[in-house]
Amino acid sequence: MPGFIGVPELMLLGLVVLLVFGPKRLPEMGRSLGRGMREFKDSVTGDSRVERETLKDEELPAATPPVALAVTREREDAA
Repeated sequence: MPGFIGVPELMLLGLVVLLVFGPKRLPEMGRSLGRGMREFKDSVTGDSRVERETLKDEELPAATPPVALAVTREREDAA
């Protein structure tokens, strides 16, 4: 049946890839494939490693606790 890939076909494909590229090149190819997929995902979503690093490095203002906001609102209402 065309279009259906089962376990035997996947094993045969893995064996052919192993024979063609060799066991030393497979990890390198996997890393480059993963890196390429990550770059593609980042370009599609508009996210980038540089933006993530700058967000981590920037000093974000301390968040005001919700209790302090409630007390401030009560004081403003009382005034």
